[in-house]
Amino acid sequence: MHLSPLRTHRWAVAAAAGLCLAAALPQAATAVDSGSGSPASGSGSASGSEVTGKPGDIVRSAPTSFHPLPGQPTNTRAWHIEYRSTTAKGEPNVVSGTVIVPDDGRTGARPLVTYAVGTVGLADQCAPSAGFPDGTTSEAALIQRLTDRGWAVAVTDYEGLGTPGDHTYTVGRAEGQAVLDAARAAQRLPEAGLSAKGPVGIMGYSQGGQAASWAAELHDSYAPELRVKGTAAGGVPADLFKVIDHNDGGVGAGLVLMGASGQNAAFPELQLDKYLNDQGRFYVDFMRKNCAAASAAVGAFKRISDVTLKNPLEEPDWQRRMRESELGTHAPDHPVYLYHGTVDELIPYEVGEQLRGDWCGKGVPVRWKPVPLAGHAGGALAASTPAADWLAARFANEPDTGNCG
Repeated sequence: MHLSPLRTHRWAVAAAAGLCLAAALPQAATAVDSGSGSPASGSGSASGSEVTGKPGDIVRSAPTSFHPLPGQPTNTRAWHIEYRSTTAKGEPNVVSGTVIVPDDGRTGARPLVTYAVGTVGLADQCAPSAGFPDGTTSEAALIQRLTDRGWAVAVTDYEGLGTPGDHTYTVGRAEGQAVLDAARAAQRLPEAGLSAKGPVGIMGYSQGGQAASWAAELHDSYAPELRVKGTAAGGVPADLFKVIDHNDGGVGAGLVLMGASGQNAAFPELQLDKYLNDQGRFYVDFMRKNCAAASAAVGAFKRISDVTLKNPLEEPDWQRRMRESELGTHAPDHPVYLYHGTVDELIPYEVGEQLRGDWCGKGVPVRWKPVPLAGHAGGALAASTPAADWLAARFANEPDTGNCG
């Protein structure tokens, strides 16, 4: 079947936008000063050696609002926060995010979900917290399903979205630490009225699935005081090399280049720029200024060889850093609900199966849930409620031995 250039472009946008989940909703176009409740692009937060305090400490906070759609009420209270976290190299940094609490008069040990969103883009205006006040953050409707259960939710923006520096997209350790520290920050925010003794769940899909899974693996060593009852993760890019091989030259090719930029942001010594040709440099510069749908569209169907002078992924230093983001090497210390669409067009189903096998082999109680005939976005939508139901059972202290056998 022949597709016109316009139809091909539209199809590429629609398919690639699956990685950012329902990207038909526009991302916020502007950002304002955090003192008014929303993040400022590149706000002057301290970083590196200037950062003080412990991981999860609040650096600053301000009231904001949470809307799944423009003007839609949610009966919640929300705060934009900047909090202390840790880079992939173990250095202190500051990450932004949002804490959302049902406005139901309750205080104390209500459940808290630390929620990791899927791909939004590399620019500051793409951060989830930038879109919540205007109702333009794409996963806000899924998050509202959690607050409707009476749960508090902490949503990290990840490193480099809404705070200085480039976003460390696809860098697992940085993402996982930001997710765990968002939970710590929510519990330390006095206005939220949460308790450090309350149960915690971890949840995310796609990039968020990677971040949630990394948070699960890091919990026992990085944030053992959090009372994590379970992790629900879906569409997880557990092996970046397999995901890259699948998408090189395909509809998700732009996301490959975004991932290279994210790795370079965490590890500048990789020197991505020296591998890029003029076209590659143009695309990376564009992606650093735009959100996921536009970035996926301009990069669709490009091969690594189209945008590089030499493939950096063939170099030992790149391979070593990319392998550091592989999942399945450490057993989470709590039950996991792991799900994946059987016809996922962006993250191969076999990648999810492998993570399930790796964790099961380490004795983790994994509840594995294939989502029949679901693609990438479809897997998220179909399984979000069952995943939340599973977390509710964990919050109720119901045991789950998984289905590894």
